[in-house]
Amino acid sequence: MRKGFNAGFKDKVALEAIKDEKTIAELSSKYEVHRTQITDWPKRALGGVKETFKGKRENDKPRHLNNR
Repeated sequence: MRKGFNAGFKDKVALEAIKDEKTIAELSSKYEVHRTQITDWPKRALGGVKETFKGKRENDKPRHLNNR
C-alpha cells in the first residue's frame, strides 16, 4: 500500500537531508521513507525557494513595454 506524506513531514525530512549530517540511508531508516523520495524532496524544496524569491516583474513583460 502506498503511503502519503504531508508537506510538513516532507519539509522536515528535506531539511535534514540538506543539512547533510546523516546519510540518505540513515534518514530512510529513521523515517521509513524510500531513499529516492529523500533524494527528491530537497531538490523540490530548493526549487520552491527559487520561486519564492522570484519577483513579480520577472513574470511580466519588460517595463518599457507596459506603457504601450
